[in-house]
Amino acid sequence: MVHIRTTITRRGLGALLAAGLLATGLSGCGNSDTGGDAGGDDKIVLGFSQVGAESGWRTANTNSIKEAAGTAGIELKFDDAQQKQENQIKAIRNFIQQKVDVIAFSPVVESGWDTVLKEAKDAKIPVILTDRSVDSADKTLYKTFIGSDFVKEGRLSGEWLVEQTKSATGPVNIVELQGTTGSAPANDRKKGFAEAIAVNPNLKVVASQSGDFTRAGGKQVMEQFLKANPKIDVLFAHNDDMGLGALEAITAAGKVPGKDITIITIDAVKDGMQALADGKFNFIAECSPLLGPQLMDLVKKVHAGESVPTRVETEETTFTVEQAKAALPTRKY
Repeated sequence: MVHIRTTITRRGLGALLAAGLLATGLSGCGNSDTGGDAGGDDKIVLGFSQVGAESGWRTANTNSIKEAAGTAGIELKFDDAQQKQENQIKAIRNFIQQKVDVIAFSPVVESGWDTVLKEAKDAKIPVILTDRSVDSADKTLYKTFIGSDFVKEGRLSGEWLVEQTKSATGPVNIVELQGTTGSAPANDRKKGFAEAIAVNPNLKVVASQSGDFTRAGGKQVMEQFLKANPKIDVLFAHNDDMGLGALEAITAAGKVPGKDITIITIDAVKDGMQALADGKFNFIAECSPLLGPQLMDLVKKVHAGESVPTRVETEETTFTVEQAKAALPTRKY
C-alpha cells in the first residue's frame, strides 16, 4: 500500500467530500428516526404517552417524568394524548416506527390495547404501564406496571367515612364524582369505596356520575347532584380536581363545604391539601404522581434485559385536616 501512489484531481476530491457529507447526513437522519442520539452515544430512548393534562396531579406526574429522564440521561420522546385513546394508540405506533428502546404509557382507559401492544412485542420493544393498568388476558404484552393501588385508595376513603358515621341512626346520603369512564382509577376507586361502606347499611350512594377528573366536570356534575338531591351528606370525589370544582357548586348553592357536606377526595395535590387544611375538604387518600425516578430505574432494567416485578406500587398515606396543615409547608406537588 505504501508504494501505491494515487492522484486525485480537484474535481474528484470535491466529489469525495460531497459523498462523505451525504453519508454523514444520512447517518444523522437514521439516528434521529430510530430515536438514537445524534451525538452517537448509547442513550436509552424512551417513548412516553401521557393521558393528558386534565388535573394538577397529571401535571405533577408529567414534570416528574421529564425531570427524572433528564437526571437519568434517558432521551425522552413525550406525547400528550389529550385524554383520547386513539391518540395514544397512534403515539405508540409512532414510537414503534421510530424504534425507541422502551415504551411507557398511562392508559386513558383499561380496554382495547391488545393489538397495539402485540405490535410493540413483535418489534421487541418492552412496554411499561404507568399509573393506570390495562385489562388484558395476555400479561406478556407488557413488562411491568408502576403506580398506585386504586382499590385501596377507595377502600381507605370508605373506611374513614364508616368510622366517622358509626353513630348515625338514619340514612347518610352520598354522591360520587367518578373519574373518566372506563379508566382504571375510576373503576377501582368506585369498587374499593363501595366495598368499604357496605358494612353500614345507613351509607347509601344516591347518585354517581363521571366528572372526567376535571374541575369543570366536577363543578358541572355537582350542580346537577344538588338540584336532583335535596339532602346530600357526603361527596366522594375520585380526585382533588373534581372535588375543587364541586366546592364552587356547593358554595353557590348556599351550603358550607366541609360542614354541611363532608368531602372526601383522592390525590393530595397542593390545591387539594390546601382545601383540606382550610376545612373545606375532610379527608384525602394520597395518590403520588412522583413516579419519574422509579420509572427510569425500571426503564434501565428492562432495556438491559433484567427481570423486574410485574407490579411496583408507590408508597402513599392519607390525610386529615390537621395532617394536611402539617404536611403543606414541605409539599412537593
